[in-house]
Amino acid sequence: MENANNNAVALQNTHVKLLAFDLLSLMQFPSHSSESATSFSRRGIPLSLVETLGTVTLRHLKHERLLRFIIDDGTGCVPCVLWLNDANSPSVARRRRHELAARFVGVVKIGAVARVRGRLSRYNGGVQVRVSDVVAERDPNAEIFHRLDCIRLARNCYNLLPPPSFRRY
Repeated sequence: MENANNNAVALQNTHVKLLAFDLLSLMQFPSHSSESATSFSRRGIPLSLVETLGTVTLRHLKHERLLRFIIDDGTGCVPCVLWLNDANSPSVARRRRHELAARFVGVVKIGAVARVRGRLSRYNGGVQVRVSDVVAERDPNAEIFHRLDCIRLARNCYNLLPPPSFRRY
C-alpha cells in the first residue's frame, strides 16, 4: 500500500496524459506550497503537469507578452497560455526560456495539430495549461494514438492508484 501511495504522489511531478474532458473536470483545491495558489487533483490524486494533443482552434497573441490558444481534441477545448515576457530579463535561464517560447509561437497556428505540455493553473475560475513545450504533430495518426494512450493510462494506471494518505506528525 505504501508503494501505491508513493506512485500516486509521484504523478504530481509527471506530465500526465489527459483528454480534454478529463483535464477540464479536475478538482481544484487550495495549495499549501508557495509555488502556486491552487492545486489540482484527479480522483484525489494531486496533479500539476499535463500533456494534451489536439487541433489549435483559437489563437490570440497579446502585445508580444503572451499567446493564448485553445487545443480541441474532440472531447473538449483546453485553454492554454504561453508567456513571452522574459526577453529583457537579467536571468540567462529566463532569456533562454523566452527564445524557446518565441519559437513555439510559430508552431501554434489555427488548424495545426499540436502536442502541448505544461503546468496546470487557474484562470477566471477554470483550469488552463501554462505551456512549457509545444510540438507540431506531423503524424496523421498522432491524435488517435494519443486518445488511445490516454484511455489505456486511465484504465491501467491513473484509475488504479489510491489517493495518497498524508500523515501529519
